[in-house]
Amino acid sequence: MPKHSTIPTVPTFADAFAYSLDAWQRSILFLDVMRQRGEQYEKHTAETAPHVLNYEAELVVDGRKLEKPVNYALVRIIPPEGIVVDPLKRPFVVVDPRAGPGIGGFKADSEIGVAMKAGHPCYFIGFLPEPVPGQTIEDIAGAEAIFLETVIARHADADGKPCVVGNCQAGWAVMILAALRPELFGPIIIAGTPLSYWAGVRGQYPMRYSGGLLGGSWLTALTSDLGAGIFDGAWLVQNFENQNPANTLWTKQYNLYSNIDTEGERYLGFERWWGGHVTLNAEEMQFIVDELFVGNKLAAGEIRTSDGTAIDLRNIHSPIVVFCSKGDNITPPPQALDWILDLYDSVDEIRAHGQTIVYAVHDKIGHLGIFVSAGVARKEHDEFASNIDLIDVLPPGLYEAVLEPAREDIEGRDLVAGEWVMRCEARTLDDIHALGGNDIEDERRFATAAKLSEVNLALYRTCLQPAVKAAVTPPMAEAMRRMHPLRLQYEIFGPSNPLMGWIEAAAAHARENRKPAVDDNPFLALQENMSRQIVDGLEAWRRTVEHLSEETFRTVYGAPALQAALGIDRNADRPRKPAKSHLHQALLETRIAALRAGVAEGGLREALARALLFVGKARGGADERGFEAIRRLRRAHPTASQLTLPEFKLLLRKQYFILLIDEEAALSAIPKLLPEDLEERRSGFNALREVLQASGAVTGDAAERLERIERLFGLESAAVPFVARKTARERKTS
Repeated sequence: MPKHSTIPTVPTFADAFAYSLDAWQRSILFLDVMRQRGEQYEKHTAETAPHVLNYEAELVVDGRKLEKPVNYALVRIIPPEGIVVDPLKRPFVVVDPRAGPGIGGFKADSEIGVAMKAGHPCYFIGFLPEPVPGQTIEDIAGAEAIFLETVIARHADADGKPCVVGNCQAGWAVMILAALRPELFGPIIIAGTPLSYWAGVRGQYPMRYSGGLLGGSWLTALTSDLGAGIFDGAWLVQNFENQNPANTLWTKQYNLYSNIDTEGERYLGFERWWGGHVTLNAEEMQFIVDELFVGNKLAAGEIRTSDGTAIDLRNIHSPIVVFCSKGDNITPPPQALDWILDLYDSVDEIRAHGQTIVYAVHDKIGHLGIFVSAGVARKEHDEFASNIDLIDVLPPGLYEAVLEPAREDIEGRDLVAGEWVMRCEARTLDDIHALGGNDIEDERRFATAAKLSEVNLALYRTCLQPAVKAAVTPPMAEAMRRMHPLRLQYEIFGPSNPLMGWIEAAAAHARENRKPAVDDNPFLALQENMSRQIVDGLEAWRRTVEHLSEETFRTVYGAPALQAALGIDRNADRPRKPAKSHLHQALLETRIAALRAGVAEGGLREALARALLFVGKARGGADERGFEAIRRLRRAHPTASQLTLPEFKLLLRKQYFILLIDEEAALSAIPKLLPEDLEERRSGFNALREVLQASGAVTGDAAERLERIERLFGLESAAVPFVARKTARERKTS
């Protein structure tokens, strides 16, 4: 919004006339943008496969032609002129939520854009507005598995499996498939994805109460029945917009009106995607609400496929990158991250399952900005794409991705490709707890709401559903969809409205004779003050409604009588927790025994990997500069470059677990792994030191550990930099 003078001045007739002319011209230009939005909406909805991709694409697999047809498709993104992709780099596959296809490639600075800039081939999984009759969420997962198999076959020589990016609700779909078919995935990036649907902080994030306040999922079934078996996705968008009435009812339009000379193109670009409402089969939406939003069954391992297979997120073998934001009231950090607390009791348990989880928490970006903001794309998504191989080879555990500006004077600046340096720092479950979450009483309240939802849904299906289905015909359902307020707001300003016929010519005349009021016009200041008061009023209304909703939910579903009637055990420590697997424990013990037996197996390569992990452990994480130094060493030494990235990952993981099981035995065995040639040992040690120093001098505990490795290599202490040795000795005497 423009900034206007706050110095009070006495309005003159000239000020009033100038403002009136400016306001009239802005009103005409505003209506013209609304007219263009209506035309854009009609053209977009008339397309067979509408999307907002900023890139050309070629169809690879049409999901409608599969054995179990779905309205999804796999396309290859054609690199624009000037962008060169490396076919040997792992491909990226971007999956958007069932809302507006293409947001992952909405603009040049996007998830697809930064991945191609980093040299990765890119694919996109999109969808058509109308579902194939009878398709289910499980059918879609099966189709996406075929899509990934196709990508893997097309890039058989790539240095790793595809990196799959799941935005918002596509994230949980990707995680479900990865739990069922872990062999198809390289690293997984889930952005703004809810996985723990009940989680939140008291006084914040009220959307999680919606299901309980509406009595559960019976309303979803009713809406689908009123749509003749089709759920209108416009209702999901409506729920989203209801979370911010100030922006929905005023700010978005006022920002366009007050900046009409510069804001039109950006506004139309966003509305092209935002107005692309899609539909879902009743079965699809009911699954989403019952199993996820209200039931919260995914992290608990309570969802089963049609053949009885339990979906357990602990089966995922690939690194998982979770990107969320404190400014996101749709998928706040607890909903994005508390599935980790549901599944695991400690970081050691995460390691025991061989999982690597990296999370990044933005301070303020909103839900949509996580996938469409150019600033986020240039920072977080760019760093994830540039360092996806580093993430892939991280030892199992929990990490936070910390991004720092890549100043010109930092150590190893030539090893950093972009404007930021990414460091993955080790974290514990306490760090996840610190972001906020539910207590046991809150968990019981949500469990009560889920039970009541099951009761109400059964009552609806028994008493009302037959009558509703008999009364609603497909033409009636289509008419109701077209009358949805979100669709009407586009069509009422579109070309089908004869009252809009004069706007285009009037807007052209207004542009030719445009005379905006000067910034210090007192009427502009009055306009801004009125706008702020409207926003403040709507914000006060939002806070009041949210507080009332929360207290109502807590009171109703916290009632002991209701909990007892619905069978909620008030003595349980936690209402639901995924079961531990005795088979996994037995396999783990067998694996530990095998690792103990192989502690002295290998050569210089294994010794260097073990030493790197031992020294790096003292630093509490990994830095992209160290990984880039390893890359360069691999390219410089032919024998090292023979090791592929997956082989390097396996090497690091094996040595990491050997260290984890018995660190002293692992270190004592290093001399047995070394060659007899002293120069070969020295060369290997110098390479190790070069990697460790890529992100700065080796100091403190890390320096002491490096000195110990040097002694195990049988080299003179002079090989260690004097500064590092001095720092280590000072620590001993301090």
